Amino acid sequence: MKTALTIAGFDPSAGAGVTADLMVFAAHGLHGIAAITALTVQSTLGVRASHAVDPEILRTTLECLDQDIRPSGLKIGMVSSQANLRVISGYLKIFKFQHSDEERIPIVLDPVLMSSSGRELLDPEGFAGLKESLLPLVDWVTPNTDELSRLTGLGVGSHQDLAIAARQLQGQVGRRIGVFAKGGHLENPDDLLLMPNGEEHWLAGERIETNSTHGTGCALSSAFLSRLVLGDDPLEAAHRAKDYVASAMRKAPGVGNGKGPLGLLWPLSGQQRG
Repeated sequence: MKTALTIAGFDPSAGAGVTADLMVFAAHGLHGIAAITALTVQSTLGVRASHAVDPEILRTTLECLDQDIRPSGLKIGMVSSQANLRVISGYLKIFKFQHSDEERIPIVLDPVLMSSSGRELLDPEGFAGLKESLLPLVDWVTPNTDELSRLTGLGVGSHQDLAIAARQLQGQVGRRIGVFAKGGHLENPDDLLLMPNGEEHWLAGERIETNSTHGTGCALSSAFLSRLVLGDDPLEAAHRAKDYVASAMRKAPGVGNGKGPLGLLWPLSGQQRG
């Protein structure tokens, strides 16, 4: 069984963060391991507070896991602080040094900057470090329209805007990375897969009438990583990740009184995978 590592925050309502990532990995037949960057106080009604984990705890967690269980893929979500960003960047530099390019171990960054309820989830120093230090170390970045706008300084209100901003983000990094830009906030909710070689692929979206939308972006990023780990090419991985999330929204358990979590474990219920 292949292993996937998530480095992200802890969501006690299991809608996003490491609790959701581990379910996504399990649904794809992967063994999931995690290093927690922050403890959040939240439910389906929103985020009340967020507390960054001590960077020394994060560092020793990553070192402990690295000495025992080597992942076949990494997903990075909420970083929380500049101190934790430094720890993650240092870990990735060592990790990439230990693995040749031929091994093709994918690293996916979901740049979580703000909760859907409007709470900032990364301090200003950490935001600057994410652009300057972390982005150059990953293979794929999966921003939504708001995150893409903040990372590039460009307004994103249309498909054309999304494509321009995605290309600018790719250019800012200084090396070719892939951008899986999530267009769920657009009038036509199509996503853009900008390949490292510059090829554009639009993935048609659809509006699903449900109140269970908590963690959709997180789940898409984790599912995309899972499919890459399983050997899919990026375009196939993106399509299958979208199908998985769409089914998870339709099969949501209806938990909570706000924006509920998705039914992330639906492939394990005996139903056909998406």
